Amino acid sequence: MKTLDIRQDSFSAEGHTTSYLAAGEPGGPVVIFTHGWPELGLSWRHQLPFFASLGFYAVAPDMRGYGKSTVYARHEDYRLELSVADMLRLADHLSTEQVLWVGHDWGSPVAWSIASHHPDRCHGIASLCVPYALERGLEFMRGFIDREVYPEDQFPYGQWEYMKHYEEDFEGATAPMDRNPRALVQAIFRSGDPAGFKQPSGTAFTRVNGGWFGELQEAPDAPIDENVISPEDLDVYATHLEANGMFGPNSWYMNHEANAEYSARAVNGGRIDIPALFVAARYDYTCESITSRLAEPMREECSNLTEEIIDSGHWMAQEKPIEVNQAMARWLVNALPHLLAPR
Repeated sequence: MKTLDIRQDSFSAEGHTTSYLAAGEPGGPVVIFTHGWPELGLSWRHQLPFFASLGFYAVAPDMRGYGKSTVYARHEDYRLELSVADMLRLADHLSTEQVLWVGHDWGSPVAWSIASHHPDRCHGIASLCVPYALERGLEFMRGFIDREVYPEDQFPYGQWEYMKHYEEDFEGATAPMDRNPRALVQAIFRSGDPAGFKQPSGTAFTRVNGGWFGELQEAPDAPIDENVISPEDLDVYATHLEANGMFGPNSWYMNHEANAEYSARAVNGGRIDIPALFVAARYDYTCESITSRLAEPMREECSNLTEEIIDSGHWMAQEKPIEVNQAMARWLVNALPHLLAPR
């Protein structure tokens, strides 16, 4: 009888500790879910038991800088190449050669990088919201900005203005978040809003407003959106962000050049031939890839690509877990049916 309870565990290797949640029984195919900013393995709480019910050993780590995983004090310790190494060591710890990788937000470039650098370690790759190739750096991403929405004279970095703000004033961007991480989480974990279609993302105003929250010294007081997180979930996120600070999570944005150099070393010229799934969020206006050109490099360089669209905002796995799980299950049936074989 398989247990669907979510358990917490950790391991250490080469001076780095990775804390992770797990569901299902070891021995089945392994799926590893990689989260993004400013989240935790908890972000995959709706996917872990679902994949365990399909026979997977489902694992969701806290990425470096988050939760109970190791926190580092230098920006360069948050470049993609090191997170990829963390994840491969996690796979080794789980005694598996190949993994089904599922990423979201910054966890997506980690998963895409594993697929492009280590295809032999992959059954397949799935990404929510973030298409392939954005790990090539901020300057690369500028080439795919929708200039009808983001005129260059007003928004030179388009929806990515907030990333440039980190580079220009990291301390100024981070301090208001550190003053009240609970308010930050409560303010940003929100459902998608159809009214934002073809309007600039709020992230585009970060530089012109002098920060995420403009003149405010901390995140604004906003009601919790229980369609995305519960009060109990909020407590967990806030507790870890208060303990660790936002230096680590925000430092993921400080390595565009290093990440671009790493991306250039991908095997097969960066082409990905393993099965790949991209699930776009219709109301994610920062990673808008339905009407813009943002997904073009992925479509050109992934030869076995499936695409889905879900009517949600950026926090897709938490806002629309049933739809996300269904999309991934359909893909598995069609692209990787052997992973669902009875054991």
